[in-house]
Amino acid sequence: MVESGAVVEWARPGAYTSPPMDDPSPPAAEPVRELVWRDCRITLLGTAHVSAASTEAARALAAEPEYQALAVELCASRHQALTDPDALGRLDLLQVLRRGQAPMVIATLALGAFQQRVAERAGIEPGAELRALVDAAEASGRPLLLLDREIGITLRRSYRAVPFWQRLNLIGGLLGSVLSRAEVDPAEIERLKQGDVLDSAFSEFAAEVGDLYRPLIDERDRYMAARLRAEIEAHGYRRLLAVVGAGHLAGVTRYLAEETEPPQAVLAALDDLPPRARWWRHWPWLITALVLLGFAIGFYRSPALGWSLVADWVLINGSLSALGALLAAAHPYTIIAAFVAAPLTSLNPTVGAGMVTGAVELLMRRPTVADFGSLRHMAAHPGGWWRNRITRVLLVFLFSTLGSAVGTWVAGFRIAGRLAG
Repeated sequence: MVESGAVVEWARPGAYTSPPMDDPSPPAAEPVRELVWRDCRITLLGTAHVSAASTEAARALAAEPEYQALAVELCASRHQALTDPDALGRLDLLQVLRRGQAPMVIATLALGAFQQRVAERAGIEPGAELRALVDAAEASGRPLLLLDREIGITLRRSYRAVPFWQRLNLIGGLLGSVLSRAEVDPAEIERLKQGDVLDSAFSEFAAEVGDLYRPLIDERDRYMAARLRAEIEAHGYRRLLAVVGAGHLAGVTRYLAEETEPPQAVLAALDDLPPRARWWRHWPWLITALVLLGFAIGFYRSPALGWSLVADWVLINGSLSALGALLAAAHPYTIIAAFVAAPLTSLNPTVGAGMVTGAVELLMRRPTVADFGSLRHMAAHPGGWWRNRITRVLLVFLFSTLGSAVGTWVAGFRIAGRLAG
C-alpha cells in the first residue's frame, strides 16, 4: 500500500501496462510517476508536446479503463485552440485592438508558431498527446480536467514579475520563437521533455532570471497540483491520469506531497494579477506633462523656439512610428496615419498609435477567407507574418507602437537638450 504523498517513479515499457508497485526500476521510456494523495492514486505522465513517443504513451495510458478522469496540462484558451484551431482566426480584430488585446494575441500566435515549427519538423501535430487525452475523454464519457493556469495570466504575471529592462528578455523570447530559422533535430525534440512550449520558448534565460522562472514554471507547477487537489476534494476521485510536460513532473509531485494551504486559496492567489507599481501607472501622464511643459517653456522664450520644438516632436515621433508601419509592410495610407497619429497619441496615454494604425490597416486590407484558413500555417514561419493579412495587422500594431515609444524618448531628449542649450 502506498501512503499518501509517497512517490514511486518508473518508465513503462512496451504497451505501458502497469508495473508492480514494489518494482520501481525503469527501463528507458516516457517518465511516469505514481503517487497517492488522500485516497486517490494519481498517475503523472511526463511528455514532450511535439513527440510521437509521448503521444503513444498518452494514448496507451488513456485507454486503460481504471482511470475515472483524465487531466491535461491545458487551460481553457489552449483547450479551445487545440479542439477548435480556427477560433483565433475568427476573432474580431477591431475589437481586439479596441480592448488592448493585441499584445496577448501576438504572444499566443508566437508561442503557437514555435510549437508548430518544431512539430512540423517532427512530423506530428503540436500537442498531439494532449489531444489524445481529449479524444479519449470524449469517447469514454470520462471527465476531462484542465489543470493549467490561463496562458494570458501567466504571461501577464511574467511580464510584471521582472524589472522594466528585463522585460525585453520576455519580448525577445517571443520574437525569437517566431524569427528563428534553426532546424530542430529529433534529439532536440526529446530535450523538450525538460519543459513545454512556454518553458522552451524562453529557455535561454528563464532559468537564469528567478523572477521570470517563478511565474513561467514554478507557479504553474503549484497551480496544477492545486487543481488536482481541488478536483479530488470536489468529486472524490480514486484514480486519475494526468499528462503534463516532463519538466513539470518534479514540481507538481513536490507540491502534491508538501502543500498544506487549501487548494482554492492557492488557485485564487495564483490567478490574481499583481498590481502595477504606483509610479508606473502615472508614468505616461508624467511624460505627457513634461513634454507639454517643454513646449510651454519654448513658447515662453520665443514663438519661434516653441514651434521648432513642436516640429521636432511631430517629425521624430511621427517618422519613427511611420517607419515601424513601413517595416510591417503596411498600406501607404496606414503609414501616413502612423505619422499623423503618433505625435498626438503619445500625448494621450489612453490611446496608442498602434490602435489607430491597426484599425486603418484593417480598413484598407480586410482579411479574406484564405487569410483565416492559412493563419496557423503562416504564423509558424517568419515570412508568413507579413503575407497573411491578419498577422500583418498585428505587426502594424506592434511596430508602429514601438516606433512611437522610441520616438517619444528620442523627441523628449531632443526637446530637453534644446531647452538646456
